[in-house]
Amino acid sequence: MQQLSTVMYVKEGCYEEYKKRHDNIWPEMKEMLKNHGVSNYHIYLNEENGELFAILNFEDQSTYDEIANQKICREWWDYMSDIMCVNSDNSPKSKELKEVFFLK
Repeated sequence: MQQLSTVMYVKEGCYEEYKKRHDNIWPEMKEMLKNHGVSNYHIYLNEENGELFAILNFEDQSTYDEIANQKICREWWDYMSDIMCVNSDNSPKSKELKEVFFLK
């Protein structure tokens, strides 16, 4: 099992809408993530600056990398693009974080 941590950004004034959309995440999106080995997916919001901290586990890097090519993922990106900072393809602007400490 591998773990990934990233930072993304939700636009100011859209925090409630971001949570609402994730509270009602499409069943097809959830299924696709699980089918691609994703588990224990958490997203936290820093309300002071709109920073989203995401952490998730996944089984296989190549399978995980295929998520971005899935139709449902691209539709989700389009759906979220009005409330997030996104790239030209509507994927969330994100930065992978480097682990510097772990207490087991």
